Amino acid sequence: MTTLSHYLDAGAAKLPADLVIENGTLANVDTGEFYPANVAIYRQKIVAVDTDVSAYVGPATRHIDATGQYLVPGLIDGHIHVECSKLSMTRFAELVLPHGTTSIVSGLDEYISVVGVAGLPEIFDEIDALPFKVFWGLPYKTPYTIPQSTIAYNVTAADHAEYLPQDNCYGVWETVREAVGMRDPDTLKALELAQRYHKPIFGCSPMARGKALNEFLMSGVHIDHESYSHEEFLEKARKGLRVVIRESSVTKFLQENIRAITEGPAGVARHTSFCTDDVNARDVLAHGHLDHMVRLAIQAGVAPMTAIQMATINGAEAYHVDDRVGSIAPGKAADILLIDQPGTFTVNTVISQGQVVSHDQQPALTFTPPHRSATLQGQLKHAPMTADDFRYTVAAATGTATVRTIHSVGPFVRQARDLDLPISDHVVLPDPASDVAAVSVIERYGVNQNHARGFLSGWSIKRGAIATSASPDDNNLVVAGVDPADMALAANTLIARGGGQVVVADGQVLTLLKLPIAGITTDLTPTDLAQKELALKQAAEQLGSTLPDPLFYLSFLPITAIPDLAITDGGNVDYTQLTYFDPILKVTH
Repeated sequence: MTTLSHYLDAGAAKLPADLVIENGTLANVDTGEFYPANVAIYRQKIVAVDTDVSAYVGPATRHIDATGQYLVPGLIDGHIHVECSKLSMTRFAELVLPHGTTSIVSGLDEYISVVGVAGLPEIFDEIDALPFKVFWGLPYKTPYTIPQSTIAYNVTAADHAEYLPQDNCYGVWETVREAVGMRDPDTLKALELAQRYHKPIFGCSPMARGKALNEFLMSGVHIDHESYSHEEFLEKARKGLRVVIRESSVTKFLQENIRAITEGPAGVARHTSFCTDDVNARDVLAHGHLDHMVRLAIQAGVAPMTAIQMATINGAEAYHVDDRVGSIAPGKAADILLIDQPGTFTVNTVISQGQVVSHDQQPALTFTPPHRSATLQGQLKHAPMTADDFRYTVAAATGTATVRTIHSVGPFVRQARDLDLPISDHVVLPDPASDVAAVSVIERYGVNQNHARGFLSGWSIKRGAIATSASPDDNNLVVAGVDPADMALAANTLIARGGGQVVVADGQVLTLLKLPIAGITTDLTPTDLAQKELALKQAAEQLGSTLPDPLFYLSFLPITAIPDLAITDGGNVDYTQLTYFDPILKVTH
């Protein structure tokens, strides 16, 4: 009550503002208009938005002159796996805040897979110390993989019963359509609890149309961030979903999805928001974050105000947090951007939770990561491995094996490619000439020591191996290559370091990125990480890979929801059938 009383007094100008922004042009996303306005801020909240805020000025009030600039609400990323950036929360905030992203919606699910829900308080404490908001939704269930892979902690309905009533849980994260369609008991119970506590259900239903979409909507899902076409996007909007356009570092859907707005009915835009899902530091530093999406939308023909609404108030309303963020108004969080003009949307100054994070495109705040406890220390609980561990053996001593490879035709499309491989001394050999590499996924938590083996194509790997322990959705150890000895070296390097990403060739480590936080993230600065990411990409290219980002593709191999094939520690997965498959189709002697 004391805090509320202080805010009431500040709103009545009985307490002086800490900061005033003067002479700017307000982008009022609630009414869709631009007009001159001044803003007064007390502590972390906006207390006045008027033509005259002189009554709020005291002797210690700081002033920012916004002459010639527009005032825009802080941007909201509606769905992002922060951990996939490989940056800690502190470093991720340091990366995206200067680009105007002041709030995100996340499940922190990659951390959960490694340290469990009980390990999250340390992450929440880190977030609380930042001028950055994370609206957390508890994953509908973990692991997401179907069939189920191995992780350190499985989220169940019992967790939802505990966490959904809590203030810091804003809904059910990443509810995939298949789990609903299978009538998974834990999933259904989580959805029932969400409806009981009036918490929104965040959906994931790529390529869902017609009856499949209708069935999914009966679950109570409120938001969806996966549409592969503008027709699918429009159908979802017409059926009441708050639809989210995704533009990640690798999966770029904005150009296609935005057609539902530029070619469709005007009302679609007001129910559309933005997300980046998975981004890397290199891409954000080069192009921006949500500010980049705003610019892309404007370039595609969306009106600047509409694009700004999609990056702010629309997402806030979709996730039921518009009482806190999304617009510049009294009582809202003091998340304000100063931009050059709506049409070009260059972010000059960022204020988040009342703190000036950057001013005139220069840093105004120092980001210092916290001490990391043993709970978050990366650890791969596996004994050292040998070359034999990475050889795919069969009963036949010689002959030919017809194998089904996981063929990458895009970052989010993997199809079957069948071809013959030679057998030598009971081992099915990878064949660089036919663009076939071996792949392994190794359980890292000391639960069951699972080790699944298979084959990849579409990677053009000619020698060596690559490996990662950052591999959603289960973050087990993934290794790919054409030389078993190099695959063992790559795996052992990460086991010894407690996690990371590595490229090796001819018995030598070419480059290594250590990920000491849970084996999936780092406290490196965004610039330093971007340099490491580039070194990994260039080293993978030395192996012959022609993929846009080989380590990114590798890390996503265990995501079973990516059509059609995947591989987890449990085995090779045919997601069209929701079952494992044997990659050895036939052996010819």
